[in-house]
Amino acid sequence: MSIDYAFIWTAFKLLLNAIPLTLLMTVLPLLFGSLIAIGITYIRLYNIRFLNPIATFFVSFFRSTPAILHIMLIYILSPMLIDYLAKTIGFSVQTNKIPIAAFVIVALSFTASAYIAEALRSGILAIHVGEVEAGYAVGLTFSQTIRRLILPQSFYYALPNFVNLFVGFLHTTAIAAIVAVPEITGRATVVASTNYSFLEAYIAAALIYWGLSILIEWAAHLLERKITAFKGGIS
Repeated sequence: MSIDYAFIWTAFKLLLNAIPLTLLMTVLPLLFGSLIAIGITYIRLYNIRFLNPIATFFVSFFRSTPAILHIMLIYILSPMLIDYLAKTIGFSVQTNKIPIAAFVIVALSFTASAYIAEALRSGILAIHVGEVEAGYAVGLTFSQTIRRLILPQSFYYALPNFVNLFVGFLHTTAIAAIVAVPEITGRATVVASTNYSFLEAYIAAALIYWGLSILIEWAAHLLERKITAFKGGIS
């Protein structure tokens, strides 16, 4: 068995076109997931009756089941739900015109929100109780203390977890290939099918994932240094 090194380079260049979609399916779920996670964190901090058990179940379910299952559930159930609601309301919606990547992004957003909510919770637990008391001392309400003091600092303390999530979701996008989304891994399969050089195509894909992961970790390291310097300057 011999490796076609020339085809690795050829596949590498062809796979570069899949990077934007892969990054889109990585960044958007983390952004949307952060918004959902903040809502979940508020519910759990306020211990809102009726909503708190739902938020706890949501986090438990999406952290305890694989992301590939979330994608398949959303991919299958969402068109059925949309068609039902459209029929009930009287709107005309063609679910087959909705990009499959949109369903993947929705599914991964739910997945990300569960993990981010736990990361925020760990960040909040790392904050000294004196921070909350200081907020109250200067006249901040509970809600203002959460928004201005607790959440920003919890994001800082949870930054390493967020970096791991970013890299993890970059790799998780590979499972979108099961629903024919042409991200890096899916594109690699298509490229390899032209001459059955699957090993070479997957090596090229691995190199791209590796390079992107290094860039993410490098950017996070710079961000952490800047935040640390800023906190040190105002402490």
